[in-house]
This record gives sequence, structure tokens and C-alpha cells, in this order.
Amino acid sequence: MSTIKTIMDEINEVMALVDESQIDDALTLFQKDKRIFVIGAGRSGFQGKGFAMRLMHIGYTDYVMGETITPSIQKGDTWVAISGSGTTKSIVADTEAAKKLGLDIVVLTSEPASPLAKLADKVIIVPGATKTGSGVKSVQLLSSLFDQTVHITLDALTLKLAKRDDTSNADALHEHVNVE
Repeated sequence: MSTIKTIMDEINEVMALVDESQIDDALTLFQKDKRIFVIGAGRSGFQGKGFAMRLMHIGYTDYVMGETITPSIQKGDTWVAISGSGTTKSIVADTEAAKKLGLDIVVLTSEPASPLAKLADKVIIVPGATKTGSGVKSVQLLSSLFDQTVHITLDALTLKLAKRDDTSNADALHEHVNVE
């Protein structure tokens, strides 16, 4: 079997296990009059940055934690935390702080019983393999399968938001960078 087919089979296996009703349930915490803060470490952080970019394209006010232009978080904001294991210390600690400040918490993780998942108001389980060995087993290294499938899951969430908000491709293109 080819390497590409193996990877695609793994992705399809995980995506078949993602409960789309969890994505639909999380939609309620995304409103254009609320600010959204996204956090993740390592490759999960890269997936979060891609999601934040798409949110901006469809008209949301959002920030990536750790960037120099990220403002303070406030009660009523939405917090999106991404961690395959759900145990990444910095992500759990920052999410605990966000919870104490009254933010609505959306978590994407492979581990439903993790400390991070327990902090969530809405959790989306993406059961791709992580560096700790949880989730659907993979021939890929570390958390590649989680990263790939959380990207697809976040794209599905973005598409659902765009459809709900009646945001067209032309609307998104209007927000896309125009100096390149």
C-alpha cells in the first residue's frame, strides 16, 4: 500500500469518528459580536492559527494567544483550546485562567477524559493519534494524525459558521490580504 493511501485511510478513519453534532453544538459559542481567542502549542498551535485566519476571513474578531497584538481576555469572550492529549500544561493552565475569567470554552482534543476536556463548555473529540499514543493508532509520527484531522474539523466548523452567517466566498475574499 502506498504511503499516501495509508495516510488518507487513517484520516478517513478518524473523520468517520468525529461526531458532527459536537461541531454543531460548538457553533452556539461563535457570534460576530464576541471576540474569539485561539490557543494551541506546537503543531496544534499552527492548526489554531489557520483557524483564526479563516475566522477573520468570514468576519469574526479573533486573536491567537501569544501574538504581540493579542488584547486582554474578558468575560463573555470565546476561548478555543487545541491539544491532542488534553494535558499540555501551558494550554490547560491558560484555559483554567480563561474559565475563571468567564470565557466560553471550546476544546478540541483526542482525549475526552483529559483535564482540558473537563474545562470545556463545548468539546469536540477528534480521535487522531497523539504523541502520547491516545486516539486511533497511526503509522505517522507523533501527533500528525491528530493535526491533520483537527485541521479538517476546524475547516468544517468554519464552513458551518459561514453558511449559518450567510457569508459567501466573495465576502471572505474581501477580507483576504490584498497586498501580496
